[in-house]
Amino acid sequence: GIKQLSVSLLQAVVLMLFNDSEELTYKEILQSSGLDDVKEDLSRTLQSLSCGKFKLITKDPPKAPITENDKFTFNKALTAKLVRLQIDSVQMKETVSENLKTKEHVFQDRHYQVDAAIVRIMKTRKKLSHNLLISELYGQLKFPIKPF
Repeated sequence: GIKQLSVSLLQAVVLMLFNDSEELTYKEILQSSGLDDVKEDLSRTLQSLSCGKFKLITKDPPKAPITENDKFTFNKALTAKLVRLQIDSVQMKETVSENLKTKEHVFQDRHYQVDAAIVRIMKTRKKLSHNLLISELYGQLKFPIKPF
């Protein structure tokens, strides 16, 4: 039957290539799509379309990771009970440097939140002992606080 697909832009570009041809190689898809500069994104896109829950395209050889020698065929035999199919993208693993950068950014944001909370508390209370200030901070802030 007729299916309604919810796909990313790159997935749509790859699927549109199958309007003109039944079978395409990795190199043909790379050349036709104009995605030469984002080979990694193309590989993830092809993996999501051929190895995901709904296999919109079939891959030959079937289970190996995406290589430049792979052939892809549009899957006319796709069967799904749902009319609307959500095709999720394959997510990249976060590198160690990105992870450190993210943690540093979160720490910086939290530092500003702690400073703002201290200012708010001290404006309302005027005078407060350190222990009471810390307990108020724990009450106001929703993230785990590590002592400085």
